[in-house]
Amino acid sequence: MQIPRLHPDTIEEVKLRADIVDVVSEYVVLRKRGKDFVGLCPFHDEKSPSFTVSQTKQMYYCFGCQAGGNSIKFVMELGKRSFADVVLDLARRYQVPVQTLLPEQRQELQRQLSLREQLYEVLATSAQFYQHALRQSQGQKALEYLQSSRQLKEETIQQFGLGYAPAGWETLYRYLVEDKRLPAQILEKAGLIKPRREGGGYYDVFRDRLMIPIRDVQGRVIAFGGRTLTDEQPKYLNSPETELFSKGKTLFALDQAKGGISQADQALVVEGYFDAIALHAAGINNAVASLGTALSLEQVRLILRYTESKQLVLNFDADKAGTNAAERAIGEIAELAYKGEVQLKILNLPDGKDADEYLYTHTSEDYGELLKNAPLWLDWQIQQIIQDRDLRQATDFQQVTQQLVKLLKNIVNSDTRNYYVSFCAEILSLGDTRLIPLRVENLLTQIAPPAATYSKPVSAKKAWGGSKVSDSPLPTERNLLENAEALLLRIYLHCPEQRQAIIDELEERDLQFSLSHHRFLWQQILETVVEQLDLISTLQNRYLESSEELGLVSHLFHLNEKWKKEILRTPQVVQAAIACMDLVMLEKRYRHFLELWQQTDPEAEPERYQSYYQAFYAEKIKLQKIDRQRLFSITELL
Repeated sequence: MQIPRLHPDTIEEVKLRADIVDVVSEYVVLRKRGKDFVGLCPFHDEKSPSFTVSQTKQMYYCFGCQAGGNSIKFVMELGKRSFADVVLDLARRYQVPVQTLLPEQRQELQRQLSLREQLYEVLATSAQFYQHALRQSQGQKALEYLQSSRQLKEETIQQFGLGYAPAGWETLYRYLVEDKRLPAQILEKAGLIKPRREGGGYYDVFRDRLMIPIRDVQGRVIAFGGRTLTDEQPKYLNSPETELFSKGKTLFALDQAKGGISQADQALVVEGYFDAIALHAAGINNAVASLGTALSLEQVRLILRYTESKQLVLNFDADKAGTNAAERAIGEIAELAYKGEVQLKILNLPDGKDADEYLYTHTSEDYGELLKNAPLWLDWQIQQIIQDRDLRQATDFQQVTQQLVKLLKNIVNSDTRNYYVSFCAEILSLGDTRLIPLRVENLLTQIAPPAATYSKPVSAKKAWGGSKVSDSPLPTERNLLENAEALLLRIYLHCPEQRQAIIDELEERDLQFSLSHHRFLWQQILETVVEQLDLISTLQNRYLESSEELGLVSHLFHLNEKWKKEILRTPQVVQAAIACMDLVMLEKRYRHFLELWQQTDPEAEPERYQSYYQAFYAEKIKLQKIDRQRLFSITELL
């Protein structure tokens, strides 16, 4: 069943309380620049920040991909969620009372809200239960393990909310269902209990295990990892996938590490929970754990939101298993690394140790030095290829060369590829510098050059910061009309004092917006009270609630530096835009009547022939009259 429609007062109250900087900062590292904040856009890959957040306007805009809107739109786009779902979530977070259009719908709304709300509640209560059990006699073994075997201090145990799941089959079930009166169905949906196959009832998923809460980026418990304290398998047991938890979209300790990642401008990924915990305990607070899966693009993009340099370091064991884990963890990000979109490094610690083991006998400074000198992924990959190979043996030489060629083929950047061709040639030359040119030539011969890519002419989208209308660099009729209409709408939105003048001009000349997305926006404007101060915000909400495609007009709701200057010349620019729209329409009518006149037989239809002639000639005279204004209009709009 769909969520009941929300009352406009609830939506407006959410917009007032959900500060755009506060909301965006949970996902993007923002830095103050003048009156606004800037950061790396979460909606597309970029190396220099073009994503701007205005606290005064309560809006965000990316000058790179044209994504823009308010706090509601931001959460919608980032999480691919519905308008109502986001408003309800923000209402809960900012303690806004929820109203629906019909009072009788409130009970149904609460039922819809209750699932996620109850999941968060039951998981938070379970985390507290596990933490309490750790301090009881039955949790003594788990506590000693943390303090002795893992050498964790009390503050670290509390920082990560570590706990203990008692050994009984129904301990958590009885506490939450019988004592706390929480629904068993919610516990099952949270991945905490399972139904018995026979006899009815439920049993606890986690029993006699050290419990590690897994949190989302906002610090809310969404799942657990449980480590056995016996020989039971599996050694680590994670919560199943739930409404709140997806292993491929979650990174352990990111809520703790996002500030450290931003400060260090580097993200460190380790394999296990306790590796990440040990690093944070040692003051290395930019570490997260991958939950034992290959890193997905979603996880990588999630981490890279917090680092401008896009530097990512994988620290897995240096033994065979660790090497395999590193290869597995690289997963989908290899393509990004080849393209240079991620500065990927690999850190292998001495003696095959993991981070947790290494820090038992070394200082955080020792680890930091190794981290600083970690090789780039390509260098590490080359070392893996030549490791334990005798290049003086023909078979090894041939196999190594083939693997190196395969690696080099994938490098997109030509400068990077040329560097590594020379580097590999030196390796294959075995110290004989006379052979280096020959090895280079041999490698280049085997590396098929990538197909040449030709840049398209600058599109109107790039030139204007708007929607794509043409790949032609010339001022086509479509270009002029698109730009003129967009300019007029932009002025109307941002210059209230010009609104009536624009309406009068359009009515006097009997002009209409020709392009469908502009026509739709103009209709929305006319249906909105003109005197309303917050016109842009109101229009954006209409688009969000009606699920209309905002992409083609979203750029009009924002002003970059160029347009801020253009607005200062508003009267002249309005006249130029109106004249250009008029010009394009006149030219269309002129060609239309000319074509009809040319297709008409003067002997068979003399009256129609004469009528078409007079019509196209009249349009021609009008065109000649605005010839000077035409030149001015085109200059203004290009």
